[in-house]
Amino acid sequence: MAAAIDLHAYQEPILFLATAGIVVPLFHRLRISPVLGFLAAGALLGPYGLGRLIPQYPWVDWLTFTNPEGTSRLAEFGVVFLLFTIGIELSWQRLRILRRLVFGFGSLQVLLCTIAVGLFAYKVVDTITAAALIGIAFALSSTAIVLPVLAEQKRLNTTSGRATFSALLFQDLAVAPILFTIAALDARLPEVTIFSFLIALGQAALALAVIVGIGRLVLRPFFQMVTATRSPELFMAACLLVVMVTSLIAAVSGLSMALGAFIAGILLSETEYRRAVDTTIQPFKGLLLGVFFVSVGMSLDVFQFLETPLTILAVATFLIAIKSVIIYWLSRPFGLNAAEAAETALLLGPGGEFALVILGSAMAAGLVPDGIGQNLLLVTTLTMIAIPFLARLARRLSRRLEKKRPTDPAAAVPPPPEEPGRVIVAGYGRVGQLVGDMLRRHKVPYLAIDMDPARVAEQRRAGKPVYFGDGSYPEFLRACGIEQARALVITLDTPSSIGAVVAAARQERTDITIVSRARDDKHAAQLYDMGVDDAVPETIEASLQLSEAVLADIGVPMGLVIASIHERRDEFREVLKAKNTRKPDRIEFRARRTIGK
Repeated sequence: MAAAIDLHAYQEPILFLATAGIVVPLFHRLRISPVLGFLAAGALLGPYGLGRLIPQYPWVDWLTFTNPEGTSRLAEFGVVFLLFTIGIELSWQRLRILRRLVFGFGSLQVLLCTIAVGLFAYKVVDTITAAALIGIAFALSSTAIVLPVLAEQKRLNTTSGRATFSALLFQDLAVAPILFTIAALDARLPEVTIFSFLIALGQAALALAVIVGIGRLVLRPFFQMVTATRSPELFMAACLLVVMVTSLIAAVSGLSMALGAFIAGILLSETEYRRAVDTTIQPFKGLLLGVFFVSVGMSLDVFQFLETPLTILAVATFLIAIKSVIIYWLSRPFGLNAAEAAETALLLGPGGEFALVILGSAMAAGLVPDGIGQNLLLVTTLTMIAIPFLARLARRLSRRLEKKRPTDPAAAVPPPPEEPGRVIVAGYGRVGQLVGDMLRRHKVPYLAIDMDPARVAEQRRAGKPVYFGDGSYPEFLRACGIEQARALVITLDTPSSIGAVVAAARQERTDITIVSRARDDKHAAQLYDMGVDDAVPETIEASLQLSEAVLADIGVPMGLVIASIHERRDEFREVLKAKNTRKPDRIEFRARRTIGK
């Protein structure tokens, strides 16, 4: 006889997956960040929402999250994965390019906003520690909402976009030490003295040194061994293992799990596997962040908002206003004009997801009173809900200020982007290396990707910008910057692999220039039908080069030879483009969802 199944044990995972299945597509269609949907779902389905009706209607228990503690433990990994991906996005080159904005504008923004908000908070909480933590929490903005909004508006490479990204980057860097400080000041622990705090700080520094030292020695050989198996499942398991192990080592050492994951991300950011790891981790980060925001929503008491709605709305408005004013005037000395400063200020003015983490940790540690903390969580959530609307307002205000600004010939030239438009080379064998060499000679920046880990390691030792990964992943192409790329060159030698990369690239961008290697004239015709701009068949190109060599060797003038070769090549191209024009016979390649095959 089969054992009875306890359906309650599966209730919360099923309820969360159902929530994600509804929230993500619905809010995507409405062009609103799913973060707000998860927060709303948590508030509705949590103990302060439908949970209040359980005594009168017991069946509602099946529609609510009844285990906040268990959900919060799983939700912690959402923050862990978020900081891991932030660490992967960091590189010394990016920090060097943006160092003035990151460590100048970003640090001053956090400091000045902390002081301003903390002074007002001190009148309410009457303790310096609580006021400082509230000030720091509200000084941070929402990376999870602001960056997707900028990406959707294609504003990341504008001056205001770079300033916003730099401030968010510094804020993300500041989160780990803030969480460590809260843990050290935990009121539930024995009284903290300066000496004990320094001891804890020294232990943390020693633990970080051990993690960094072991990571530098182990991570690259470990991923070389994993990628040599060409198993996508093993690669995914390796990525998750690295995140979990470093997080748990940090936790055992007295640090936060998020800090350990952040360090692991930084260590991987300088390897050839950073883009492939980032692509693999993204789905897990998205789901676990969803759990995190649901757990935050569960702690929101909507009825408490209904008791004092005007007060909470007034505090939320005041917070956005005071931060926006500070950020606006701070932006001007860093080279932003009035329009760019206004856009940056409105994007960074609201609170963010790390404010929820810091306030939650501060309340759990007894550093911020629960009643005040609950109201501040509501204030933070309301400001986050306002971000998409403030982003639209910022664009309109920016356009108006731009029109009023006097025209300056020097200012009419747009600033160079953070990463100049480059060419992506898919496949870095003999053909790809030659293409890369010609691009380098003409001073055209490029990024190459390849699936052979040994080749990638060899070329990176030679100083070439080569990364391990599969170009048939749309997510991986996004990680390689296809949105800003000037062109994509495909030098792979397998028709199915070439077709998969073309399909993935066209899925991401319909306007990017694609030049591809082709096996023969039939394969070239198929590629033209898929939308490549130029297909170079190996057989035809070899014949043309042989013809050029023999004509030049027998004395035909070189000018006539080159002209006739170009003319013949154009004739071949026109014939191949016209071969597969019938749509019913069109051959399609679907992007492969594998790594290593």
